[in-house]
Amino acid sequence: MQLIDAPTLRGWIGDGAELALLDAREDGEFGTGHLFWAVPCGLARREIRARALLPRPGVRVCCVDDGRGLAERLAEWLESVGYTDVSVLRGGTKAWAEAGYVLFTGVNVPSKAFGEWVEHHYGTESVDAPELKAWIDSGRDMVVLDSRTQEEFTRMSIPTGISVPGGELAYRIGDIAPDPKTLVVVNCAGRTRSIMGAESLRRAGIPNKVVALRNGTMGWELAGLRCERGRTERFTPGTPKTAAQALQRAQAFAEQSGVGVIGPLDLDRFEEDPDRTLYVLDVRDPTEFRAGHRPGSRNAPGGQLVQATDGWIGVRNARIVLVDDTGVRARMSAAWLRQMGHRDVFVVDGGLEAIRTGGTAPVPVPELAAQVAMIDVPGLVALLDSGAGTVIVDLARSIDFRDGHIPGALWGVRSRLEALATPLTAARHVVVTSPDGVLARLAVPELQGLTKAEVRVLEGGTEAWHAFGRPLVKDRTTPADEDCIDFYLRPYDRNDGIEEAMHAYLSWEIDLVHEIVRDGTVQFGVGESHAA
Repeated sequence: MQLIDAPTLRGWIGDGAELALLDAREDGEFGTGHLFWAVPCGLARREIRARALLPRPGVRVCCVDDGRGLAERLAEWLESVGYTDVSVLRGGTKAWAEAGYVLFTGVNVPSKAFGEWVEHHYGTESVDAPELKAWIDSGRDMVVLDSRTQEEFTRMSIPTGISVPGGELAYRIGDIAPDPKTLVVVNCAGRTRSIMGAESLRRAGIPNKVVALRNGTMGWELAGLRCERGRTERFTPGTPKTAAQALQRAQAFAEQSGVGVIGPLDLDRFEEDPDRTLYVLDVRDPTEFRAGHRPGSRNAPGGQLVQATDGWIGVRNARIVLVDDTGVRARMSAAWLRQMGHRDVFVVDGGLEAIRTGGTAPVPVPELAAQVAMIDVPGLVALLDSGAGTVIVDLARSIDFRDGHIPGALWGVRSRLEALATPLTAARHVVVTSPDGVLARLAVPELQGLTKAEVRVLEGGTEAWHAFGRPLVKDRTTPADEDCIDFYLRPYDRNDGIEEAMHAYLSWEIDLVHEIVRDGTVQFGVGESHAA
């Protein structure tokens, strides 16, 4: 690997060539301060995340951290698995700041900043929570559409709302609100998906008046109103009756935004090009993707892709190809990616002609082929009942561990397992788990270095334990907020100071539009596109 300084990296960011900027810290640490274009790729999940973010081994990569040596470790691993152009920012984020460049807090910053830009640029209309509550109470002719995922909606929702994730809005609005007199209100938890969802409908040119709920469910609760829990109302699945009309609207927006349209043969040619990074993203609902998808594609539901682009796209100036069944959702998402500044964005007409059924198209992880000792759920139950000194290590995200874990399990971050050295040293048996067991398998070598006991992986992970009818323990206080280095806690994930955190979060989002001006490397809006 080579060491580069901050001015060199800044030059790379603006030179128009492909560049991946990977931050080697865990997600919670990443959120405390990072470069605008950096993508989190913590060591704990490097085998999975790096390969998904970097599908081409020859891509130019720069690894970053806060100066603790994590970037060097990530760079060494990348080179060991075949990446050939890897650098490290000397001095990390501290050196970047000392050079006079801007650091950003939070996560999904490019998408969040873009949402604020969209509101300013297009003048997205919004309504505050008390006024929406008055409309609901008066029985006004309107629909409240929640643009988050179904899981987020079920956790908390605005009264009368239904779940319509952002990528589905322009596709399904004709069926949901056929009367142009019906007011459409779009909400999320904060600001971005409210703004993007409402503006998607406005850019699509629907005749209805559309407004975003200002500050989403956070604004609703800060106004002293109560969200509902456990609701499951959602859009009607299947192809909407008004799909043809939706396609006309999406085509117009995509053409205005400079989205390229290619056929399956063009996509085949892209996939064979060794000199360009390619992302093939299926923007349909996850249930549709699981029923059948193009080999090699990854599921990136449209609204969530635009909301958290850095979760799927790790290389600046890569080729991005979006596929779906009717062309509506792909075109709407592609148009926003173009406006976000991505240069080479295409949709595929006929992109789902060659599909396969089932599965979730996982990124190949060769390390998972290593042989490890396994134990099934009945075996673990028997081991625990025997009182034989068994230590269970759970590598779930901290937020997921809080939501449910095997009784007595210890939570750990794979890149910080030395914190569990004392109980591991005394253990007679060690069983490692994670939600589906995948991360647990990858952690076996590290755990073997910390204990003399045999390390076994729970077959099927914690999901298998729960499916077997075994209990899970919920505990919002373990790990404590300050220990959640692997997950950037949202305001409502915290145990203390939730209201203060909500205010701070909303102020942070609003201020991003000013911060990107200071940064000087960000240019939103439709720029130059390249031919296929």
